[in-house]
Amino acid sequence: MITEHPEAAQAGAIERYRERLRRWQEKILAHVRRRGERRESFTTGSGIPIERLYTPLDRDGRDPLEHEGFPGEPPFTRGIQPTMYRGRLWSIRQYAGYGTAADTNARFRFLLANGQPGLSAAFDLPTQMGMDSDDPRAAGEVGQVGVAIDSLYDMEHLFEEIPLDQVSTSMTINAPAPVLVAMYVVAAEKQGVAAAQVMGTAQNDVLKEIVARGTYIYPPRPSLRLAADLIAYCTRTAQKFNPISISGYHMREAGSTAPQEMAFTIANAIAYVEATVDRGVAVDDFAPRLSWIFNTHTDFFEEIAKYRALRRLWARVMRDRFGASNPQSLMLRTHTQTGGSTLTAQQPENNIVRAALQALAAVLGGVQSLALSCYDEALALPTEKAQRIAVRTQQIIAEEIGVTNTVDPLGGSYFVESLTDELERQAQVLLDEIEQLGGAVRCIESGWMQARIADEAYRTEQAVVSGDKVVVGVNKYTDTEEQPQVIFRPDEGAMRDQLARLRHHREARDEAAVQQSLAALRSAAQGDADLMPPIFDAVRAYATLGEICGVMREVFGEYRAPAMI
Repeated sequence: MITEHPEAAQAGAIERYRERLRRWQEKILAHVRRRGERRESFTTGSGIPIERLYTPLDRDGRDPLEHEGFPGEPPFTRGIQPTMYRGRLWSIRQYAGYGTAADTNARFRFLLANGQPGLSAAFDLPTQMGMDSDDPRAAGEVGQVGVAIDSLYDMEHLFEEIPLDQVSTSMTINAPAPVLVAMYVVAAEKQGVAAAQVMGTAQNDVLKEIVARGTYIYPPRPSLRLAADLIAYCTRTAQKFNPISISGYHMREAGSTAPQEMAFTIANAIAYVEATVDRGVAVDDFAPRLSWIFNTHTDFFEEIAKYRALRRLWARVMRDRFGASNPQSLMLRTHTQTGGSTLTAQQPENNIVRAALQALAAVLGGVQSLALSCYDEALALPTEKAQRIAVRTQQIIAEEIGVTNTVDPLGGSYFVESLTDELERQAQVLLDEIEQLGGAVRCIESGWMQARIADEAYRTEQAVVSGDKVVVGVNKYTDTEEQPQVIFRPDEGAMRDQLARLRHHREARDEAAVQQSLAALRSAAQGDADLMPPIFDAVRAYATLGEICGVMREVFGEYRAPAMI
């Protein structure tokens, strides 16, 4: 008996499938097509065309080992851990902070008591801008969208009775990140916790601030210097602390497409890696501690495919461009937050559903840490009730619906795999263009990245206005509009309390030691020395955030965004 060779049998099966597909299109589909479809064409939220049907033919000729591989192995398309959520669930890390350090300390303890294992600190705008609470420009903003931190005194009270060798803290801080991390490490030391035992993450992504968010201080190149100094410090001294969380989140909030979010974020990451290597730090010594934050929007399958494509793309960059040999250097470990810009003030309870579906997409995409934008955030700071619902939503996804029982459950889907490939392809095209233009920093200095995002934001807004993009409760199904019942705002007394605390801090410290430390920082900034040692000295002397950042403002100047036409 002669048996057919397996490859010939497979080729025959593919040919038979192709013939059956042709017959289906000519007979069955043609009959239905005469009645028409809901729209002339279908696309993802980023404008990627969606075919009517995906079949095995869309996977024909691909090497599954090269493109998907296995979980826990490069290129990590299917996840960075061999067993993913079967072994360990993602970290639940809701974003929180308001008022004074004492106010936020109470909220942190509430979240820990409700099952959240780690913390995510939101800082007010003056803190994000490196200003003290009594700076005239801070008027009306102290403690309003996050906690006010003026000095080490505040950081000590922020984590009072929270053991920093047991609780990991993510800090959404960028331009002043080296100063806030120094405060956090010194506060831990005052608890008896060594720097090497401190756990957490600083966002520290100053390039993204210039591109998409706006809480920048210094021009791009000194900002990059500070970020790299912090990465080098953590690599040598605080090895459990993630020194940067390279952020696509705010690119997406500003209006980027998913491929732009991917490409611009990875381009910025390349700049950070190059700057750190230039400081004499070997890539495999620090790359395993790089972390990321991305934005999960509402286009369900595009978001799932995005995380799979991101992991594959970054593994290739680290291997081919930087010669990383440690598999952990090739891993893209990411936190994600559901899309704040997708929340609506109209019918705010709808946001509970939006956030739940976005969170499910993130989990199916294989993220390591997750926060939900709370349903009332389009109106004000989230209430405790909204924070609790966000935590419980994650716990329901983790415990009740079965999506954590197998690794990469949508792997092999013709649609998801095709979309993964297309997202990676489009992101790579943008990365190549950035490289031709001289790299991320030059693209930011010229305003090129900012203009591309602004163009997409305008197109999206026009689509909402025209009704081409449906937002339930905003431009369709608006007949059940109700007034929101509960809005949380910080007590305005928190501003007065913070100013009183700041006066007390200044009176209690050794002023001579403060001025000496600031003079040493100024001298280091004027040269090319590592800035972390003098920053730590200034923090230990209880110099304020505004004083420390003010010295560097004098040396580096302040960034002014280029005009975009």
